[in-house]
Amino acid sequence: MSAGFVSAKPQPVKAPAAKTDSEAQKRKQNRARLMAKAKKRAVVVPPTPEQKRRELANQQAERAKNREILAMHTRWQPGTLGGSEALWDEVQDGAVAAKRRAPKNTAKLRTVIHRLESQLGKPYLWGGNSPTDGFDCSGLVFYAFNHVLDRKLPRTANGMYRDNGLKSIRQNSLKQGDLVFFNINQRPGADHVGVYLGDGRFIEAPRTGLKIRISRLSDDFWQSHYLGARRVL
Repeated sequence: MSAGFVSAKPQPVKAPAAKTDSEAQKRKQNRARLMAKAKKRAVVVPPTPEQKRRELANQQAERAKNREILAMHTRWQPGTLGGSEALWDEVQDGAVAAKRRAPKNTAKLRTVIHRLESQLGKPYLWGGNSPTDGFDCSGLVFYAFNHVLDRKLPRTANGMYRDNGLKSIRQNSLKQGDLVFFNINQRPGADHVGVYLGDGRFIEAPRTGLKIRISRLSDDFWQSHYLGARRVL
């Protein structure tokens, strides 16, 4: 080493500064915002076969429960009746229940029942909703009720069944004019509808080849396919 010169002491190299907590927090917030946007853009996925099976199982359980309720509140006595015409003679007794309702609704209900009665014996026609051509099940209900309603009913049986504007009714609380729904084809939802007339009877447009008639709700067939009821008036 030369005289007069002093070697400089090496300086330590500083390490890069660590990322701060605030930066980590910002990244977390950004991820949360991105996730929220992604959820908003998510496409609604149709129900899976398993979900459909569960819905069908729930419907079958509800029908079984309805059968138990009917067994506890049965009103039918042994005997036979001569068909829809004989059953209709007893429908007039159901007017007693209608008289207990508000006068305005009573008048509307009387009109609905009259319009239904006038179609007895007319042919079933898929998609039909007029006295001239005939009716399908929901077409008959649509024709009878919408004449007196400010808020119109949906056109299909399942649309009526799922209408949130209609009150759900237990089978043992049915009154004249209530809609009764059935699931016959084992697909989710209602595929048949009739109008309850009182004393265990309802009027329906059954299917192709048959005419508009009055049926007994207590029959095994209807109980095994019963889905629920809704009140319009």
